[in-house]
Parts: sequence; structure tokens; C-alpha cells
Amino acid sequence: MASNSEFRKQAGPSQPGFGVPTISGVNWAGLKTLYVKEVRRFMRVQLQTVWAPGITTLLYLIIFTVALARGGRTALGHPFVDFLAPGLIVMGMLQNSFANASFSLLVGKIQGTIVDYLLPPLSYAELMFALIAGSVTRACAVGGAVWLAMLLWPGVSVAVREPWAVLWFGLNGATFLAILGLFTSIWAEKFDHAAAVTNFVIAPLALLSGTFYSVERLAPSFQAISHANPFFYIISGFRYGFLGVSDSPVSIGALVVFVLNLIAGTLVYLLLRSGWKIRS
Repeated sequence: MASNSEFRKQAGPSQPGFGVPTISGVNWAGLKTLYVKEVRRFMRVQLQTVWAPGITTLLYLIIFTVALARGGRTALGHPFVDFLAPGLIVMGMLQNSFANASFSLLVGKIQGTIVDYLLPPLSYAELMFALIAGSVTRACAVGGAVWLAMLLWPGVSVAVREPWAVLWFGLNGATFLAILGLFTSIWAEKFDHAAAVTNFVIAPLALLSGTFYSVERLAPSFQAISHANPFFYIISGFRYGFLGVSDSPVSIGALVVFVLNLIAGTLVYLLLRSGWKIRS
């Protein structure tokens, strides 16, 4: 029987011997493959994952415009409908980023196909990055669709004044929700668990974050509660990109969102590496 050294000689210079790793550094091919798989998964049902959330967001705009925008109502010195539009765009992005990430590993655990994520030669960081990137892509697709619809909607101005703020808070906000969604898919054991997080955590935080009102009009105690909500900084900073004004200092919001991503991302990475609830 040939020894390990003899096997390496027989393998030739173009092929590594037995036990010699063939991938060094980042597995770009595997990372790209998983990312494309995640994007194709939600694009196959884009009527449900992209266009339906866009229509729902537009319905919010119509309802609140009819109910509150009449009579010259303003917020932060701008017409109420212009104040409302950016918040609705980023709220749709956040909710769909979470929905995408909270589904990925959970469906694998339930259907018994979690090995499709764990067996390929991908590090935990690469696995996490591909899943998050797929969720952020869905968020951008929803946000872009809603923005284009609002751009054509009469009486609404969604002109971008500070592109850096739109990109920073849009991408970091979607990343933060993707990380939370990934944590949910690791923790949850059935779809009811993920739905509970959506209904009792994500939805209230999104709706009570200043999307439909200016926080500066609240009582001091409620302002303090709003400032403890991470969604508030995302929505306020994203709105700044369109209006040029915000409910809080933009620099502080940008730092808060970045730090939250670092902390949450590190925790989820450690959970993935430990195999908690994903490896038996």
C-alpha cells in the first residue's frame, strides 16, 4: 500500500496530495455560489418577496397621506408626505431583510437539509457573509422598487440630498436586521418561533421608531424610550439622506448602527461556530 509521501508524488505537481488543502484564504467560489443560491431563492417567488412588500408599503403611504397629510401638515419643516416616504422605504427594507435571513437556516433545520449549509467547504464567516449579503440584496430590491414607485407618485418628493446617508443607513440597517434574522433562524425550532419574533419584536420596534411621526413631538420620557430603539437611528439617518434634517445627530446614529452590527455580528458568528441548535 502506497504511503502518504508516495501518494503525493503520484498526484503530480498540478494536483495536491491526500490531506493537502486545495482552498487557501477566502473561498470566493463557494461564497459566490451560496450568495447566488440565496438570491435565486427569493427571486423565484419575487411576486411575494419583492413586489408584495412594495405594494404594502405604498398602501401605507396612501392611507397616511389621506388621513394626515391634508391641511398643510408638516414634520421637521417638510410636508408630511415627504417626511413619511423615506421612513416607509427603509422600514420595508428592514422587515424584508429580517424575513429573508430568518428563513434561511430555519427551513434547513425543519426539512433536514441543514447539511447543505454546513458540509460545503465554507468557513462560518463565509457562510454568515453569504446569508447576510443575500438578505441585504432582497432589502435593496424592495427599497428600490418602492423608491421608484414613489418617484412616480404625484405629490411625493423622494429626491436624494445626501447619498452617503442613504447608502450608509440603508445598508447597515439591512445588515443589522439580517444579523437578527440569522440569529432567529439559529434559535428557532419551528416557523411559529420566527413569526413570534417578527410580530412581537421586529414589527413593534419598526412601527414605534418614528416612521410615522417626528420623535421631537413626543414627551421627554417617550423620547428617551425612542432613543433606546436601534430602529430609530436607522430610520432617522436614512430620512436625513432625503430631507437633510433628522430627529437626532446623524454622526451619533451612524456610529450606533455600526457598533450594533459589530456586536451582533460577533455574537452570531460565535453561535454558528459553537453549533448551537444547528448541529446535533
